[in-house]
Amino acid sequence: QVQLVESGGGLVQTGDSLRLSCAASGRTFSFDAMGWFRQAPGKEREFVAAISASGGSTAYAESVKGRFTASRDNAKNTLYLQMNSLKPEDTAVYSCAAAWAPSGRLILLQEEYPYWGQGTQVTVSS
Repeated sequence: QVQLVESGGGLVQTGDSLRLSCAASGRTFSFDAMGWFRQAPGKEREFVAAISASGGSTAYAESVKGRFTASRDNAKNTLYLQMNSLKPEDTAVYSCAAAWAPSGRLILLQEEYPYWGQGTQVTVSS
C-alpha cells in the first residue's frame, strides 16, 4: 500500500512561486511513475505533470508548460512541483498520484493511477 501526503500549498499573488511536495511511503518509490493533477471548483480533475520512475522523463499540460517543473528525489521518497509565474487560473486542489512503472514510462491518464494523496490547496489571487 502506498501513502502519499502533499504539502506546500497556500495563498499567493499572481506572478508568485510555490513548490509543492509529495512524500511517499509504503514501497520502493523509485519504481513508481508519479503524476500531479489538479481540480478547480466546479471543474473536472485535470492532468498537470508526470514524471517517470527515475525522473529522467517528464510531461506537462500545455497550460503549465514553461512555468511548472516536476522533479523527484528518490533518496528522500519525495516528489516536487515547482510552480512559477502563477496565475489565478492555477487555483485548484493539487494532488499527487503514484503507479507502478519500473520500466520508466510516463503515465498521463489519471485512470492509470491507483494511489492518490489527499491534495493541497493552491489559491492565486489577482
